[in-house]
Amino acid sequence: MPLTIYNTETKTLETFTPRRPPVVRIYTCGPTVYDYAHIGNLRSYVFVDILKRVLLHQNYRVQHTINLTDFGHLSDDGDHGEDKMLKGLQREGLPLNLESMRNLSDRYITAFQEDCQALRILPPTTWSRASDYVREQIRLIKTLDLKGYTYETSDGVYFDIARFPTYGRLGNIDLESIKSGARVEVNPEKRHPADFAVWKKGELGWDSPWGKGFPGWHIECSAMAIATLGKQIDVHTGGIDHVHTHHNAEIAQSEAATGRQFVRYWMHNAFITFDNTKISKSLGNTINLRHLYDRGFSAGDYRYWLLLGHYRSPLNLTFEGLTQAKQALYRLKRHQYEEFAGQPGVVSENHMHRFFSALEQDLDTPAALAVVWSVVREKTMTPGNKFATLVAMDTLLGLGLQDEKQTGLQTLGVISQADIPTEIQDLLQAREVARNSQDWTEADRLRDVLATAGYKVEDTASGQRLLRDDHI
Repeated sequence: MPLTIYNTETKTLETFTPRRPPVVRIYTCGPTVYDYAHIGNLRSYVFVDILKRVLLHQNYRVQHTINLTDFGHLSDDGDHGEDKMLKGLQREGLPLNLESMRNLSDRYITAFQEDCQALRILPPTTWSRASDYVREQIRLIKTLDLKGYTYETSDGVYFDIARFPTYGRLGNIDLESIKSGARVEVNPEKRHPADFAVWKKGELGWDSPWGKGFPGWHIECSAMAIATLGKQIDVHTGGIDHVHTHHNAEIAQSEAATGRQFVRYWMHNAFITFDNTKISKSLGNTINLRHLYDRGFSAGDYRYWLLLGHYRSPLNLTFEGLTQAKQALYRLKRHQYEEFAGQPGVVSENHMHRFFSALEQDLDTPAALAVVWSVVREKTMTPGNKFATLVAMDTLLGLGLQDEKQTGLQTLGVISQADIPTEIQDLLQAREVARNSQDWTEADRLRDVLATAGYKVEDTASGQRLLRDDHI
């Protein structure tokens, strides 16, 4: 079946057709690397990962860029507020210079890429770091200047949206209401409140025809998308919060410079709240993967929880809901590695058809997971066929169901005999003696001792089963 996706610009479901098949060009707005990415940010990359996996399954060649903003992103998208990178330097007591900014961003770029790897997100073709593309950004601003789309003020260079009649078409922005409700005191030199900076003057930054400073946040993405993917791309993804300002600015400056349609399909994921509250660094309630690890959850647990909701549906995270997702993924892997693995089998074409049909309808991961569980419960399938089918499905879901058996069992906390410390083996053997003697009081006591040592014991028909308790 052809892939159908929701285009934010047209507000309709459309059959996906790339400009130049079999190549698909995707640009994803990446993080501003002044801190750890919070779990709400990470949804954008899991969502586009599912999109890429579907496209790869359909035999497309995917060229994908994720940018890394390491300067120039103000805390307010409307060109005022504090620069986030400078805020990060101040938070960590570092000198306010480009070298410190580079060092700070190095750390959080590494952390973000580690998060993506933990979430089993396929790496992009290109990680584009904004500070590596300053020359391209200045060149793009010069083009806009020569074509008459910009004007200079005391604090920077601005794009004149009046010169671009279709500005705001993404999300149907009402420019008149913005103008009537604007606070004039924010920047009286701007011709329209929605005009946006393509260059911000300042003492820190790079030299340019307009003085020292930084390229604007919006111009970064246009320059890097054009440099890495070309003047016209197939899909642009990001969070729904980018629609109003950032992505409308990208459209305006890119199309003004090239005279061509910039993006064919715009795709955006919805917000995540935590306990029904917006996740925001300014509110001090941000949660990153490291916080989840401290609570005993894995990146895989969080990925599974995300896939339980459609990418365009708002989700509310609670630790209770994440615990349920953790338990479901645990059961799924336990079926896969303890019941189905190690037996010959073939993929069920009927189940795969239903599975692909779900994902090809605007990446309906909840429906796809329902098909996964229907395989687990199917009474007419052999264990080997179930294993083979789940492996094929996991190529698109990325849950770890296609790991080698040993690796898969380790993710469940199951321990091989060789990895059990001698003192734990002695306790386990003593408990087995107590069980055989029906000394349940002693068996329970030894279970508690093992739990204190960080191990959990399960009694099965084939004997005791030991697990590391931090995986339960």
